[in-house]
Amino acid sequence: MDAGGSPSGDPSPGSPESSRRGLGTEERETPEERPGLRERGQAVAAGEGRWLRGCMEPPAPEGGGGGPGLSADTFPLLFDSDGRLVRESQFRKLIFKEGGVDPSIRKDVWKFLFGMYPCTSTTRERKTLALELYVRYKMMKCRWQALMPSSRRMRVDETDTELHEAAFTYQQTGGACNLKGQEVDLSEEKSEQMTFIELQAKVYVDRQRINVHELHEAIRIIDKDVPRTERVLDYYQNEGVINLMVLRDILITFAAFHPDVSYAQGMNDLVSRFLEVLDSEVDAYWCSTFYFEKMSFDFKEEGLIRKINCLPFPVGRWLLLGFQREFEHSDAIRLFEILSSHHLELNSLEAESARHSERMTHFQREEGKIRPELPSTNNDYTFELFICAAILLEKKQLLLKCADEVELIQFTNGLQGALNLDRVLERAEQAFFNYCNKSVMDCFKKLCTEPKKKGFFSFKLMDLFS
Repeated sequence: MDAGGSPSGDPSPGSPESSRRGLGTEERETPEERPGLRERGQAVAAGEGRWLRGCMEPPAPEGGGGGPGLSADTFPLLFDSDGRLVRESQFRKLIFKEGGVDPSIRKDVWKFLFGMYPCTSTTRERKTLALELYVRYKMMKCRWQALMPSSRRMRVDETDTELHEAAFTYQQTGGACNLKGQEVDLSEEKSEQMTFIELQAKVYVDRQRINVHELHEAIRIIDKDVPRTERVLDYYQNEGVINLMVLRDILITFAAFHPDVSYAQGMNDLVSRFLEVLDSEVDAYWCSTFYFEKMSFDFKEEGLIRKINCLPFPVGRWLLLGFQREFEHSDAIRLFEILSSHHLELNSLEAESARHSERMTHFQREEGKIRPELPSTNNDYTFELFICAAILLEKKQLLLKCADEVELIQFTNGLQGALNLDRVLERAEQAFFNYCNKSVMDCFKKLCTEPKKKGFFSFKLMDLFS
């Protein structure tokens, strides 16, 4: 997979490179432009209001409504008259600082948040793009089904009567050929455009080489993992069990056209989130695809090991599944949105502002005698690692009682659904800014400075536990 593009270097429809590109500098506000900030700070101190304490609060657009997360009233105000999401930085900031997205607009927000729609696209352009993505996905799905007709039906243990019947029905009713939850404009006036779009999609799909042997092995693992997806969710209950077949088709299509990543255990739970929220096979495929393309290294062994080594405890499952089982389901969705906003990272303006402030404090204290150059940011320390650190710090006393690896596993399993998201987020934010500040303090203590050399911060994330 080529970085920043679709497989084999082909740009995805609608130039997805633009969906990964920022739109300019962060908006900066003065305290006078943020009415009610002092009152909101007092409310947080009293245990009310939003969890975020350290970040600058962006001004709410005029007429913006309240409520949890990015609201249905505020979201439209981030667009211009042509439908471009021109305030992308504030869009991501609001998702982060407000603790997620209002569920009533989640479906629309995710298409921008995960890159299916470029923020620079107009309303008219998105209608064409939706048609292109629909046609391309349908042809991709039909391609692997034609190559491997015996794999169209899911292999299910016959003792699982419900799933066995659903797999049979899905095949008999033509569900494997249809696409769930997709409405596209196929009117006559679109016929000429459709002809061109179909030709484009056919050229793209025919150029992709599918390794049937490797895909067969991926399907074998997928057929084992899909039944283990969280079937207790309402989305998979009763007649909704058929959605597991849709989930399977998305996973196989991704594996077929992304051989470098293929399928890794845990992907089923992540794609399940997209399918549940978007309730569309095509939209779920493209949003999860753009997400996996950005995170593909983490699904490879070396990527996961590198992140795990940043912390002294077994947190691999948390990172791989995005904390899906450590929080109540709705909170896990919120956390997924917050982390995917990428608003608070070590290379963000917020982190740079914190380091600059700490640096100026020490510079003035030393009367200008010491002015070390700050070392490079260690981008391995993503905000999700600070979430891990916050969880471990909150449960530090229980953690210290673990005498062996078995008790450590029991400890992590015992956290499922038992964590308070707002409290963990607040602690993670505090750990993040502590890291930024202590990294600067290291520089002034000459612990990580050498003439004409720039290395990573010497203050390690695991030092938070000391």
